Order: sequence, then C-alpha cells, then structure tokens
Amino acid sequence: MKNIVGVRFKKPGKIYFFDPGKWEVKKQDKVIVETSSGQELGEIAISKRTIPEENLKAPLKKVIRIATQKDLKHDADNRKKEKEAFKICEEKIKKYKLKMNLTEVEYQFDNSKILFYFTADGRIDFRELVKDLAAIFKTRIELRQIGVRDEVKRIGGNGVCGRELCCCSFLGNFETVSIKMAKEQTVSLNPSKISGNCGRLMCCLKYEQEVYEEKLKRLPKVGAIVKTADGEGTVDSLETLKEIVRVKLKDGDDTFYKKYPATEVKILKNIEKKEIDPEEKEHMKELEELEKLEKLDKETNTQEDEI
Repeated sequence: MKNIVGVRFKKPGKIYFFDPGKWEVKKQDKVIVETSSGQELGEIAISKRTIPEENLKAPLKKVIRIATQKDLKHDADNRKKEKEAFKICEEKIKKYKLKMNLTEVEYQFDNSKILFYFTADGRIDFRELVKDLAAIFKTRIELRQIGVRDEVKRIGGNGVCGRELCCCSFLGNFETVSIKMAKEQTVSLNPSKISGNCGRLMCCLKYEQEVYEEKLKRLPKVGAIVKTADGEGTVDSLETLKEIVRVKLKDGDDTFYKKYPATEVKILKNIEKKEIDPEEKEHMKELEELEKLEKLDKETNTQEDEI
C-alpha cells in the first residue's frame, strides 16, 4: 500500500498522484511538487489516502513542500510575465507572417521553460519564431499546437444547456465522440444541435453512451421482425433507456402500432432498417465534415519544438 495525494495544476484539469512524504496536507492546500519537466505549483484536489501500489503506473514523484507566501508571490509574478510574453509573441507571429493563433502563454514555476499554446490549420514552421523568443527570454521555449476544444476550454463560456461548459468546469480529459453515438441515442442529427461552442460534437454525448450500448445489446434492431402477444410485426422504433419496443402490426388491411416491454417481444429475424434518417440525409455533408474534423483532431493534436 502507498500513501498518495492528488494534485491539480489547472482548474479544470487532470489530477496527478504524488507522494506526500512527511507533509500533512489537506484539500485546497497549495504545494510545490517535482514533475518530469521541473518544479510546479499545484493544488491538493484529493487529500491523503492509501491505495495499492499495483494501481500506480509509475514511481510517484514527491511533494517538495507546502507553498510559502514567497512561492505564491513568485507564481503571481509569473502570471504578470505571461501577459507581457503574450504580446511579444503576437508581434513576432505578425513579423514572420505565420498563420497561427496564439491562445495562451504559461511560465513554468521554476522559470526553466515558457510554453506558448496556439491553434492553426495544419502544421507550422515556427523555427525562426522559437529562436527569436529564446533570445529574448533567455530560457527554453516550447510551442504547443492545440485543438479547438482546448482553445474553448481556455476561453470559457456556457453551453446550450445554460450551464458552464463541461470542459471549463470538471472535464479533465477529452473523450472521443462520434456521430454513431448520436444515432444510437436517437438525438437530432442536425450538426447545429449536436455541436458545442468549439464546433465539434458535444462532449456530453459520451456520458450515457455505455448505458445505451449495454441496453441496445438486449433490444431488437429497428426493422427487425418480432413476435408479440398480438402477432408478428416489425420494430418501428425504440425507447432505449426504458427498454420499450414500438411494433408495427397488421390486422387484415389495417396497420396499427403498439408498444411492448422488450422482455415481451421475441426476435424472429433481427434485420436492421437500412433507411437513412431524413434529418441525416439533409445534413449528410455537414455530418461527414464533422467526422473528418474529429479524426484530424486526433492525428494533429500536438506539435512541439524546444530550445
């Protein structure tokens, strides 16, 4: 068993485990920790607890100390320097006529490195820019290309639900989202209704996906031929979460629809209806473009250069 504390460097952001050592820290305490790229200031997000060592992926780095007033002042000074560095970098981007949009500058706590985050369509040759910045700031410079989701996460805002964006309030990592999820959850296939502020598919499509996948395994497909207490019919639609099946039945020349619990329906032939949803057909090109952007985000997520 191993003692750990969870430290977060940005809010929201991923929580990392550290060895608290001799320090008695509690939630929201500011601490200085050792990371792979140097010392950083973080906040305790998970108070001290014990977990099995086999659950740890790598040896834990240690909490160096609880942050002092001097540490907090140094961190505040870095925030001021970041604003100045932002202006300088923007001027250099204009000088070299680079097609990139600077979004944020981050000073590492020990000033051993400055990170410049930017967005761009495709890859950028920023070698001359890096050399200029290194000459000005006399430290290591790292440029990181981020996606539009990361950009919106830094800008902030509210979603269509009226609440603060998930990526700005609690999401630590971005999960893969697909059009298939929207289809399985029978939500609108209009891109304007299933896209977030970033122009990509809404992250919340992922939240219930596992539940839908589990329930859909137990349900017949739309278009399947089934046997009911009222005879054979064709599955017309599903209420997935309630596990209710709507069946199209015939009584002579008349056609009628009736709902049944999935447990009261026997599948005779599990054929999936091949008809394209009218809304999907109307927005086919936009949906294909969304899927293409999702793939591009995965492939060109980060571009880095260091001095």
